[in-house]
Amino acid sequence: MTLTKVKLEGFTAFADLEVRFSPGINALIGENGTGKTHLMKVCYAACDVAKTGENFADKLVRVFLPSGRVLGRMTRRRQGTSRGAATVYRDDRSLRTAFSNRAKVPGNVRAEGIERWMDDSLESVYIPVKDMLANAPGFNALYARREIHFEEIYADILERAYLPALRGPSDRARRSLRTALQKAIDGRATVRNGEFFLSNKQGNLEFALLAEGMRKLGLLWLLIQNGTLQSGSVLFWDEPETNLNPKMYGIVMNVLLELQRAGVQVFFATHDYVILKELDLQMTEEDAVAFHSLYRDEDGEIACYTSHGYLDIRPNAISDTFTSLYDREIERSFGGRLR
Repeated sequence: MTLTKVKLEGFTAFADLEVRFSPGINALIGENGTGKTHLMKVCYAACDVAKTGENFADKLVRVFLPSGRVLGRMTRRRQGTSRGAATVYRDDRSLRTAFSNRAKVPGNVRAEGIERWMDDSLESVYIPVKDMLANAPGFNALYARREIHFEEIYADILERAYLPALRGPSDRARRSLRTALQKAIDGRATVRNGEFFLSNKQGNLEFALLAEGMRKLGLLWLLIQNGTLQSGSVLFWDEPETNLNPKMYGIVMNVLLELQRAGVQVFFATHDYVILKELDLQMTEEDAVAFHSLYRDEDGEIACYTSHGYLDIRPNAISDTFTSLYDREIERSFGGRLR
């Protein structure tokens, strides 16, 4: 089962938004402040409670971390009493939570549809912009015992990264993906006494001394190795290009396409032209890819246009910006005589 749709009403920055998803790759683009990360966090929270059975509203609070952990602060800001709601759809079932801006304790808000939602467990993972593997030793123990101001996605990603490898032989798709990543990072990721290392012929290099972009690829290797990313799972990745050399973008997009072909549903948000073009150039007609362009309409409300081809994206702020840069470069090369 895959996520099929999300509907957000009066939730954070959204007045009324509905987005239908591809069962394969979902690329989220848009200017800052159009809610790409918020949309992914809502969907991730819904996926996670399908496995853990936790309260949906409580998971949203821990993932978004509003001030004072007050649930009502996640409603869209306006004067007087207002209500917010988030509904995530998964084929023939849905999970919904609704609350007012006066709601404080998430445990008192019951989710609609939770029983059916939990009929089938759902493995999911959210890779945040900031890498956590270099700071891993002791973090989860501290997070479990102390009130530290970290969104739960950071503890969740470490929990998944620490999982040991699956028993038995790997299938062909997983072996191929691991091989491609091992070549990119020149080694494999290992865990010793709570620390992550890059292991190769030269020895073991601790992740704290490794470039952050390489750590992200190492994390991806671990998630494939330990079976977190396998058929039926969902991957959320916020700005995969962050701190990664553009030469690696092609490898990342190849891995995401292969994961999709192996039955993993993928969501990622990006601001990068090269990331989008790599996806466009590598995808085939058989791949299930959707581009979701989030923007503000004439009334200033967040809206979304979904297309299934790069050239059909609109509006495309990323492409427009790079086209503008190219035009300015050409104009400068001609001494400003094109006007």
